[in-house]
Amino acid sequence: MSKVPTHSRQVAARQDFADEPLRARFLDRGKAVLENLAARLDASELNKALAIHSDATALLTALSQPGAIGMFEKDALRPARLRGLQARDALLAAEGGTLAADQVAKLLSVSVPTVEKRRAAGKLIALEVPRRGPLFPAWQFEGGGLLPGMEEILKLLADHPPLAQMRFFLSGSRRLGGERPLDLLRRGELEPVRRAARTFGEHGAA
Repeated sequence: MSKVPTHSRQVAARQDFADEPLRARFLDRGKAVLENLAARLDASELNKALAIHSDATALLTALSQPGAIGMFEKDALRPARLRGLQARDALLAAEGGTLAADQVAKLLSVSVPTVEKRRAAGKLIALEVPRRGPLFPAWQFEGGGLLPGMEEILKLLADHPPLAQMRFFLSGSRRLGGERPLDLLRRGELEPVRRAARTFGEHGAA
């Protein structure tokens, strides 16, 4: 099967929004930004972005290049926002990526409403993503159930949002000798993870 030329795919996408003026306007503005960005970046910066497989990450990489400085002069927080998006996506992609609610239901042999109830009760970690629904990190599960100790630690982290909870499990901690709480839970070492969770977020705690 022959590939559809990139330009043809772009035209098709534009035509798909012919009856959706809001999306069409957004696409037009995005095209203008991309043209400006392409004109600003030098060859090395463009190659750096193009070397990345993910289109979204390639765009973020391009926007973070020195050649893009000045495009967002009214948004002093732009670099921090870009780093935040990259950090979020890295957390979601880590350790097997994420599962949708129906996949979690199948894994746990329960219904989707039961999964939602457990998420609402703070017994499962999930990040709500627009148009995709809640995404559940796969690493919180083991076999046909939740990783032993996970529910107890989540209770201790109940005051923190899902992204912060994910960061806790996936980041090395000084209180744990540089190890990640997730790795200790996998080895069945629950008590040190309990102690780290109780102080998570406190000044100087990491």
